[in-house]
Amino acid sequence: MIYRNSKVFSAFPDVLAAESTRHGGVSPAPYNSLNLGLHTADDPENVLENRRRFFTTLGIPEDTISGAHQVHGDRILNVEAPGLHEGYDALITQKKGLFLTVGIADCTPILIYDAGQQVVAAVHAGWKGTALAIVRKTLDAMQAAFGTQPADCYAWVGTCIDACSYEVGEEVAQHFDPAFKTWDETRRKFTVDLKSANKALLLGWGIPDAQIEVSPYSTVLDPEDYFSHRREHGITGRMMALIGIR
Repeated sequence: MIYRNSKVFSAFPDVLAAESTRHGGVSPAPYNSLNLGLHTADDPENVLENRRRFFTTLGIPEDTISGAHQVHGDRILNVEAPGLHEGYDALITQKKGLFLTVGIADCTPILIYDAGQQVVAAVHAGWKGTALAIVRKTLDAMQAAFGTQPADCYAWVGTCIDACSYEVGEEVAQHFDPAFKTWDETRRKFTVDLKSANKALLLGWGIPDAQIEVSPYSTVLDPEDYFSHRREHGITGRMMALIGIR
């Protein structure tokens, strides 16, 4: 299986939303096999072939893709054309036929569709982005630019590191509400739940609970299907989350 779909967007046949797995590519270990990350030490020709296979399987041309070199910040770009953009962690667009992407290997991808104004967003939220409430700021940006309303939005909180695997120190834990962190006495570390923290931001903005889906998968606990930066000590590939309106 080269990618997984979300159920929350299934009622909208014109919306293409997908999250790649690590299957179906040409990269050797430790990037085996569908490494889509342009900023890894994998052979660039392998990555380009992997990306070609992924986009071909989805039925979309490579020249319709927009992505960003992510920096764990909270900058949001309203995308008008395909291409790679420097220094953004969230992309929004109202352009049909333009597909937004974020790269992932433990951080949380969030894909959003505004059915009212026909807007999509792709958000990259690691602990810094989550603490900065980037997903809420993205929705604010959609509302300011396009008039997006909470009741019209559908969101997919994608596969990322799970709470039990995400050990952090006090310097990270202090940025999170008690509801999203747990002290582990045995490990003498906190664990943080990025999925729940981001879902809470979506709910807090007013998106109905029934219109939010959270991936049941884990980059750490499901190594056969996903890359994990933490599990593989930084020497690993990248998945991609993608959304657009055909």
